[in-house]
Amino acid sequence: MRQAVIVSYARTGLAKAARGGFNDTSNMTMLGHAIEHAVKRSKVDPAEVEDVVAGCVAASGNVARAAALLAGLPVTTAGSTVNRACSSGLNAIANAARYITEDGADIVVGCGVDSITFQGGGGGGKEPRLTEMYPDFWMPMIDTADVVAARYKISREYQDEYSLESQRRMAAAQQAGKFKDEIIPVKTKMKKVNKETKEETIVDYTVDRDECNRPDTTLEGLSKLAPVKGPDKFITAGNASQLSDGAAAVVLMEAKEAERRGLQPLGAFKSWAIAGCEPDEMGIGPVFAVPRLLARHNLKVDDIDLWELNEAFASQCLYCRDTLGIDPEKYNVNGGSIAIGHPFGMTGARLTGHALLEGKRRGVKNAVVSMCIGGGMGAAGLFEIY
Repeated sequence: MRQAVIVSYARTGLAKAARGGFNDTSNMTMLGHAIEHAVKRSKVDPAEVEDVVAGCVAASGNVARAAALLAGLPVTTAGSTVNRACSSGLNAIANAARYITEDGADIVVGCGVDSITFQGGGGGGKEPRLTEMYPDFWMPMIDTADVVAARYKISREYQDEYSLESQRRMAAAQQAGKFKDEIIPVKTKMKKVNKETKEETIVDYTVDRDECNRPDTTLEGLSKLAPVKGPDKFITAGNASQLSDGAAAVVLMEAKEAERRGLQPLGAFKSWAIAGCEPDEMGIGPVFAVPRLLARHNLKVDDIDLWELNEAFASQCLYCRDTLGIDPEKYNVNGGSIAIGHPFGMTGARLTGHALLEGKRRGVKNAVVSMCIGGGMGAAGLFEIY
């Protein structure tokens, strides 16, 4: 029986959308850097990579193919791009693994990227018939997070306390150098705007760390932030993931091929599951996807040693954590997207790579990566850590 293992991982730092170090850098350029360095770390010949599968939400065209060529992979390496909203990076890894286990490929890159700078955070037309069938299908995700908070009585204070903990954990992990093995520095050109004159200049810049977190965050400061959608709502700039740019990639290989080459994989992709839910509470999707995934492997929540559940909003990730009964000490242990940032198509790939590295540090076996998905879905992936 064929098995897909992950032999390497690399990512860029995360930069603030529009104002950060990638505000003049394209999706394909960021992703090309991540792929290039993931392949170098794997020690495989680039010509041996059969396909590149990329998750991306905020772009048109086949960014996977373009990024593969920019990464220095030959024209014989193919590429395809997946868009399943915020699970796109995880979906790409699942597709890459399936290509290995079911179709006979030996080496495939799974990856994800998004530049929210160039996309603007939304877009697309609306089909009237779908609107009639599901009026909430087009509901902005921030509104769905407010719905979850109100419907399931997740207080503003609880959300802010969680958000502070995300910032604290991320700052501690950054201070301890826990992200250094992941991040490859990227030299860029950054656009700077003079606040007074509005004059634009382009400067040389290097993104070599995550730039979105706020280590000086306090509970008092969070409590003073006004809800985005009005005083009777919950979601603020402090208890939601901020828009950001970045890319991440992993190299997957058939297990026996990795063994033949004398490689030590980070872990194995076991499987993933998808589930749907009501569009107006899309944030709770993991509470349906996770049980489906665990049941297929005769596992319980307590059997999982490490959880990475994307922090799109504090309301949704708190509801999912508490409803599923996940131990907070196993959950987003180094902070999450509220602190780090959330380039939609990248996050699933970042969570996967980070879970494997952190799991290895901790000497644990099972990790689950999960997230909510715009439109009303949840995804969850199971990984065995070596």
